[in-house]
Amino acid sequence: MEIRHSVHPSDAKNYDTAQLRKHFLIEKLFEAGQVHMVYTHEDRMIVGGAQPVKEALQIEAPDALRTEYFLERREIGFVNIAGDAVVTADGERYELQKLDTLYVGRGVRSLTLESKDPSVPAKLYFCSALAHATYPTRKVPIQEANTQYLGSQLTSNERELNQVIHEGGINSCQLMMGITVLKPGSVWNTMPSHVHDRRMEAYLYFDLNEDARVFHMMGQPEETRHLVVANEQAILSPPWSIHSGVGTSNYTFIWSMAGENYTFKDMDLVPPAALK
Repeated sequence: MEIRHSVHPSDAKNYDTAQLRKHFLIEKLFEAGQVHMVYTHEDRMIVGGAQPVKEALQIEAPDALRTEYFLERREIGFVNIAGDAVVTADGERYELQKLDTLYVGRGVRSLTLESKDPSVPAKLYFCSALAHATYPTRKVPIQEANTQYLGSQLTSNERELNQVIHEGGINSCQLMMGITVLKPGSVWNTMPSHVHDRRMEAYLYFDLNEDARVFHMMGQPEETRHLVVANEQAILSPPWSIHSGVGTSNYTFIWSMAGENYTFKDMDLVPPAALK
């Protein structure tokens, strides 16, 4: 498990491209037969990816957690982004099709991940946050998410925002997750932008062609920067940073949040005229 420390906004102003990518971009999450994790000190979220093929994979506690098992003091959300998956939590099997979400609460000791058909392997993206309360394991297909239809073709940001793990959906301690799908011809996400100083956020960009890219906007509103992101790469967005993006084509992304407040609308909007 890779560990990333928090970055002060005054320091980030001085980073070159290589330093920005080192601190905020996760370039490789999915590798056949492997589990990859990144632990960020921004609200102590763990961002990970698993690609089971022929063999089942286990989510185990890395030494850095100093716990007996992964969910001893944590909760976790999985979203499947590829072939059909099977997640087994303490002996209970859950089948996940593409874009289905599974929440697993604190105290579950065993997590096993499999591909239903090894010739079409699953890719399971997951985010885990600290938890001080226990909530039941629950699966939600994408069709049962709380869907909001936002934007328009005129502003190149027509999209579906699917809230899944949140106060009106799957209950959790502090983790929130959802999936935003941009319509063909739309390329902008989260514009006008915002910050939320009370929680961090992680983005996974996917369903991009190999030669397509997303220009992810970050930084303080008066000191913006950008990262060029390829398919199935993730962003760690600290609480002080905006998080918007524009692609060379449409795409899908998973957003995950953890921190102080558990209210989706707790954000401070930044109009485009205030960005520099």
